[in-house]
Amino acid sequence: MNRDLLPEPVIGAGRTLIRRYGMTTAALRPGPDFLLIGAKRGGSTSLYYGLLEHPRIMPLFPSARILPKRNNTKGVHYFDSHYDEGDAWYRSHFPSVGARRSEAKRAGGPVVVGEGSPYYLFHPLAAERAGRDVPDTRILLVLRDPVERAFSHYRERRRQHAEDLATFEDALAAEPDRLAGEEEKIRTVPGYRSYAHEQQSYRAQSEYAPHLRRWLLHFPPERVHVVIAEEFYADQQRAIDGVADFLGLPSAVLPKAASKVWNPAPSADLKDSTRQALAEHYAPFNADLEKLLDRDLPWTKP
Repeated sequence: MNRDLLPEPVIGAGRTLIRRYGMTTAALRPGPDFLLIGAKRGGSTSLYYGLLEHPRIMPLFPSARILPKRNNTKGVHYFDSHYDEGDAWYRSHFPSVGARRSEAKRAGGPVVVGEGSPYYLFHPLAAERAGRDVPDTRILLVLRDPVERAFSHYRERRRQHAEDLATFEDALAAEPDRLAGEEEKIRTVPGYRSYAHEQQSYRAQSEYAPHLRRWLLHFPPERVHVVIAEEFYADQQRAIDGVADFLGLPSAVLPKAASKVWNPAPSADLKDSTRQALAEHYAPFNADLEKLLDRDLPWTKP
């Protein structure tokens, strides 16, 4: 039978059964070797699927070979939105020891597995939770020009009919009121999820330095690798080679499919006055980030 012809209810039931099976066998499923923690609209999807083209990086369970009509899963969103599901639920998303062993034999060396949930970088509890639960994992993030990221984030919400405000400027003006008290609720109310904090924090999510510092409280710098989006898109092979080395893997010549840009968006003009205001707002954050990374950033160059 052609799996692509299966009705969605049948596919949904299959997914439920697979997740239950994964939870039942969770003790046989090691956790992540790496977490790709962000940033949202920074290129994390393109980086993650590019990494999956490496012969020694496995997809999550179940892979696209098992379930029809879907790509390989990228993110589990456990340490931000689904922490109350528990450790067995989280581990149910990872391949078993046996599957890893079989894949390692096929690939000619040890394999690694990770997930990419871009809200992790900004979520106020994700770093602490990950540091406690998976302290030996490695942390990846991809950062984009903060002005462009913020504007892209807004346009994504508009395309998905999830943002009522018709201009970016109105959304920026509304952001303080929308976010007021939300971080405190996330920290203090068990299981609380905030749409505004995750999806309408256009300006705030591009203030990278303090978010990264929060992760560095729980993971040493040598276990954190930052990719710059503009450099990644300019030379994806080189960027992925750098990630592979960070993960303890050899470089691999990747197929052309690895250079696909996922979730692209049509270009749009940003008002010069808005761009200038955001550039001024982000200037101290960029300076702090350059100090933190000990490198210049392409978006700070005149």
